[in-house]
This record gives sequence, structure tokens and C-alpha cells, in this order.
Amino acid sequence: MTPSLDHFGLLAPFYERFIQPKFPEKLVQLAALSSSARVLDCGGGTGRVAQFLCERAGLVTLADQSLKMLAEARKKACLFPASADAEHLPFPADCFDAVLMVDALHHVNSQAETAAELWRVLRPGGRIVIEEPDIRTFGVKLIALAEKLLLMRSHFLSAAQIITLFEKHPAARCAVHAEAGTVWVVVEKG
Repeated sequence: MTPSLDHFGLLAPFYERFIQPKFPEKLVQLAALSSSARVLDCGGGTGRVAQFLCERAGLVTLADQSLKMLAEARKKACLFPASADAEHLPFPADCFDAVLMVDALHHVNSQAETAAELWRVLRPGGRIVIEEPDIRTFGVKLIALAEKLLLMRSHFLSAAQIITLFEKHPAARCAVHAEAGTVWVVVEKG
């Protein structure tokens, strides 16, 4: 998830001032977490989303490549930060009950490799929830353009394109939810 410049490292100390943390109601609903769930927030940055999952899950691990983002995440005592890129997660197969990726898939180097890793670390019966800006909307198209101008090399996918990343797995059951410029792709591992 390496942008050509370390945008996330520069933003880390101020990130939550720009994007205020708020309870991720739709994400929590779609993830269907149990109190004993082992959750991975992949590309979780400062933990602005993951911090809300701690009371709803047994263990919340946050993986991110930006060391400065992880330093901010470490300030949230309930999280277990891990330095990793999304294409090479340092976890065994089938170890998480839920894998979440919020506003990060468009930043990874390889979306196909990332999807394969998210699938690999998810246990059978578990659920992946990918939340992304809806590239079909005008506002998100402007954001995509701005990120390109900032040399972030972002690559936004539609919900249908995200689903194609998981279609090679016969046990994958996918669903899409969309509202207010955001899409959630839910992938269940049968």
C-alpha cells in the first residue's frame, strides 16, 4: 500500500482531525461480529475505525504499512497493530473470523493479491467486508482525480470489479450494499 510519496506518514498525526472517527454502524452491522470474534482491520491506519470494534469483538488486530499510522494506532490500547502490507499479511491461514478493509483497497499495490490475502487469512464461515467510496458518484470521481494529482496512484474499483477479485473461489458468496457515496462488498467464506 505504498503511495509514491509517504502521504500517510505525513498525515498520521493529523489524520483523525481531518477524518473524524465515528461509530461505523453499517460496517458493524455487515460484519456481524460476535463477542469472541478475531477481527483484522487491514489497511486500518490510525485505528480510527478499529477502535470502535474492541467492545464488540474478542481481539482486534490492525495491519498497516505506514509506521507513522501504526504509531497513532498504538495509542489506542485495545488494538494490536502489525506492520504489514496488504499483499503479504504475516498471519496464518484461516485465523480471523472477520476481515475488514475500510477506504484502503484503492491504495494497495495489487488489488488481486490483496483479495487473495484477505481470503487466505479468513476462516471458513467468516466474512470479509470491504468499504470503499462509490466510484460511480461524481464526488468520488473528483476525489480519485485529486489523489492522482497528489501522486497517490490510487485505483478505485466499482463494487462489481471488487466482486470479480473473489469469484475464483467457489466458496465465496458476495453481496453489495450501497448508500450515500459508499459501497460495502461483503464476502462470506463458505
